[in-house]
Amino acid sequence: MDTYDIVVVGGGPAGEVVADRTVRSGLTAVVVEAEAVGGECSYRACVPSKALLRPGAARAAARSVDGARQAVTAALDPARVLARRDRFTGRGDDTGQADWLDGAGIALVRGHGRLAGERRVEVTGADGTVRTLRARRAVVVCTGTEPALPPVEGLDRIGVWTSRQATTADAVPERLVVIGGGVLACEMATAWRSLGSSVTLLVRDQALLTGWEPCAGEEVTRGLSDLGVTIRFGVSAVRVARDADTRTVTVNTDDGTALVCDEVLAAVGRRPRTTDLGLDSVGLPAGDWLPVDDTCRVAAVEGAWLYAVGDVNHRAPLTHMAKYQARACAAAIAERSAGRPAVTGGRQPWSAEADHVAVPQAVFTRPEVASVGLTERAAREAGLAVRTVEYRIDDVAGAALHADDYRGLAKLVVDETRGVVVGCTLTGPMATELIHTATVAIVGEVPLERLWHAVPAFPTVSEIWLRLLEAYGL
Repeated sequence: MDTYDIVVVGGGPAGEVVADRTVRSGLTAVVVEAEAVGGECSYRACVPSKALLRPGAARAAARSVDGARQAVTAALDPARVLARRDRFTGRGDDTGQADWLDGAGIALVRGHGRLAGERRVEVTGADGTVRTLRARRAVVVCTGTEPALPPVEGLDRIGVWTSRQATTADAVPERLVVIGGGVLACEMATAWRSLGSSVTLLVRDQALLTGWEPCAGEEVTRGLSDLGVTIRFGVSAVRVARDADTRTVTVNTDDGTALVCDEVLAAVGRRPRTTDLGLDSVGLPAGDWLPVDDTCRVAAVEGAWLYAVGDVNHRAPLTHMAKYQARACAAAIAERSAGRPAVTGGRQPWSAEADHVAVPQAVFTRPEVASVGLTERAAREAGLAVRTVEYRIDDVAGAALHADDYRGLAKLVVDETRGVVVGCTLTGPMATELIHTATVAIVGEVPLERLWHAVPAFPTVSEIWLRLLEAYGL
């Protein structure tokens, strides 16, 4: 039996960071990974999706400025776009990531890891051999999530696309049907439409990006429609079938229509990768999320040795928040290993409080949309004394200079009792780069009267902050 201070199950961004930070504190760590070190984000999610989206955005940005527009006359080159994506992902080759682990002093065991009782993990290798690892201090589960499929007849028999196929496909489908209306659905509709695919979105709800401020979904709807994406609200797929000869797929919907396409992307959410994790060996139900405290400790397991970081704990399923949680978790493990209490709450580095109140989100559609903190609805439901402020970003001088046809909106949600920003949503070009200012304001609980003295440079798009504060009445 091999013994380490920390055993990390899952070598994605969360697992890499928690292992690195614990080793830096003087502990030993091993990472167990069944697929590729670097995880879903590096090879089949964040990185390839943004690599697919960026060329279209760059072309659109150039064409939004008179004088540059006339120089950009050709469509995107799909082969070059896909090749550029592959340069970023290495087509799944994790050699560099594995070498990084080794250089950081972190052991790597390849295989499928399962809990096997208190502080024990059994790893089954590709050849079927089983190796048992023991943790002196903690086991940290960083197994993430996997795509969930909607209950559509035949979907499991057509070779349906999920996020993995949508970000790694080697050819542009002539016709693509996307089931869903969330971030993945909107981004992939944008990417593949930009590369020449005829895209249809089937959205069960009456809006895109439900859960965001309504303006975000409205702007993305407009943007997708302008790109030529067909959006059918209130429509669900009920049955799909692939023709054995033509390889085309027929999608039957609940309004009685039939769509013929080449590929179908199911983008309706994700579920925790805990079905075959051995949770029953520690008294937990298989297939469930793993609720945690602010140090990412699984409170339901006695002995304070099991932690869960990243998407698998369902607190804030985003790569940047997984890394944030990993830093907090590693600090808490180090404190407890040294015999010091890591009490949750407050502002200690081992308290992952930001994923309660300040989770930044960025969607790389055209237009971009970004948000952080609470929506107006969520703030009111939380009992806050809310005031909102909205301002058209296209009315800011820096935005007009940035693009001739700039269109964007900014919305602040203010807690009037404390006089601080608790939520912000931005739409338009550069929205994903502008959102961090709001994140700092929310996390720092900066009073608006003090924020007034953070003067934005002229002429930049960031001048929207001055205009928002003036609209508030300062």
